[in-house]
Amino acid sequence: MRDFVFGYIKEKYKISPEYPWRRDKTSAVFRHEDNRKWFALVMEVQRSRLGLFGEECVDIINLKTEDLFFRDMLIKEEGVMPAYHMNKLHWITVLLDGTLPEERIYDLIDLSYAATASARKKEIIRPPKEWIVPANPKYYDIEHAFDHTDQIQWKQGRGIKKGDTVFLYAAAPISAILYKCKVTETNIPYAYERDGLTITALMEIKMKKRYRPDQFTFQVLKDEYGIYAVRGPRGIPNSLSAALAKG
Repeated sequence: MRDFVFGYIKEKYKISPEYPWRRDKTSAVFRHEDNRKWFALVMEVQRSRLGLFGEECVDIINLKTEDLFFRDMLIKEEGVMPAYHMNKLHWITVLLDGTLPEERIYDLIDLSYAATASARKKEIIRPPKEWIVPANPKYYDIEHAFDHTDQIQWKQGRGIKKGDTVFLYAAAPISAILYKCKVTETNIPYAYERDGLTITALMEIKMKKRYRPDQFTFQVLKDEYGIYAVRGPRGIPNSLSAALAKG
């Protein structure tokens, strides 16, 4: 299993193991090339030191998780436990003895890689995200934006990338989410400045669904989903995401 793990990291991330301890030729560290942070530590440890039966040695891999709730769920899985010789709040130990399926171990390696990545790399590798993006009828006729096409250009929102989903929220007097759109292109150069509005880049969005103006009103967003303002691009709670998918 150690060889499979090494091969997976080498193939997917093009990173080779390092052996930083002169007297220890079995403990291997995997680091990000840019920020040099560890995302995996493979060791050989006696089973008894892990609270397991027996004195024989077993290979383990220590991996990081940012979500404490998810970490608490993980350590309930057979073959996963609080980290050995590392911060037990943020790291887990996974047995490399066949207890946990190979594909599951690879998934946890990917999560650890993402959790320890630099801010720039996190933005690149993060999965698609959903956003609410405000539209001011004062500057744009949002109600008729998709009357003759299903694809338009819109002000680029910070943090939004290709593949994300944006829900266009029309400000007062409409005050409601009107469209679900997929981001098909970003960082399109643009220069606009007028009446306090400055735009330096555009994104291209494709309309996927229309909503009635009375479905997801500001009052509904506030009362049912805890959204009290839509002044700029913002993420949405899972409950609202589910409702928008059904709506």
